[in-house]
Amino acid sequence: MIGAGVVGLSVAWLLCQHGHQVQLIDPALAQGQSSQAGSSAALGLLMAQIFRRSSGRGWRLRQQSLALWQQWRQLLEHRGHPIPWRPGLLQLASNEQEWLAQARLGEERQKQGLPLRLLNRAELQELTPALPAAASGALLSPEDGQIDPLPAMQALLQDGRRHGLLTEAACVEQLERASSGCEERWRIHTDAGLYCSDWLVVAAGLGSPQLLQPLGHSRPQSPVLGQALELQLPAGCDAERWPGSVSWDGINLVPRPGGRLWLGATVEPGLSDGSPEALAELRHLGGHGPDWLREAEPLRHWQGLRARPDDRPAPLLEQLEPGLLLASGHYRNGVLLAPATAAWVLQQLEQPSA
Repeated sequence: MIGAGVVGLSVAWLLCQHGHQVQLIDPALAQGQSSQAGSSAALGLLMAQIFRRSSGRGWRLRQQSLALWQQWRQLLEHRGHPIPWRPGLLQLASNEQEWLAQARLGEERQKQGLPLRLLNRAELQELTPALPAAASGALLSPEDGQIDPLPAMQALLQDGRRHGLLTEAACVEQLERASSGCEERWRIHTDAGLYCSDWLVVAAGLGSPQLLQPLGHSRPQSPVLGQALELQLPAGCDAERWPGSVSWDGINLVPRPGGRLWLGATVEPGLSDGSPEALAELRHLGGHGPDWLREAEPLRHWQGLRARPDDRPAPLLEQLEPGLLLASGHYRNGVLLAPATAAWVLQQLEQPSA
């Protein structure tokens, strides 16, 4: 298993739960996630039921993942690894047309038995701290929400190790098909030594293409940088009073304990360093930031690079050849889709023809 971001950890953990022997390889296991990793940009929002489509692969993966995260959280908490979870997602409409589209989606979800609720402008104005005054209304999804990415990754790693997960803080240099007389199909060359395996799962984000290209598999992915902020809100201003995390025009506001708020993330294709202009747009919600947001004190600024597939839909879930699986290119939905990705990998190993 190559890659120990949230996707790689989820895959490795689930395989261990089903009795598979797993070796997880990633230099981040020694030094933590770098700013080049997609998981570093993640705020952990799970937008599943509020997803605008109602069919297709994206819809199915999101619903499967939301259900699996509930199961996984309960199991991991029972084993002593609680993962912070904040239920509720309030998606604001920036104009009347968006609000009408939300109304149609809310009706459709209610027919499906999903409890989405439409809020009008007057109902939004009752919420504190105040939301952007330009919002025409909102759609509330109480069963979507936000999972804290770093504690989730730590829980998966620690519980995985307890159940037999082997880890190696090493950099993979080359993948090689083993000769026909070898018992295993794959040879993994790392800066810490050689590993052999019958199955190989590549979940290395932006590092995946350079490992696969020499094998004849072209799956290019482009970096999309995301910047995020943690803010200390003014005294008496507590975003935990909201009915969940808030999404406004592509920017997410995630309440945190102690009167804090996460704000993110920017979408900056092709950059390795964050743009100050994009950060300023984020900081002020594109000019729609309420007074309390302008008064908030920045505590922390971080960034990460997401992997977005070129000319293919995200994510890339493919068996490229016997024993070689690609699970990468989740773009902005790595945390959300990690459990469904893990379930897909497990199915390929145990029921390859399914």
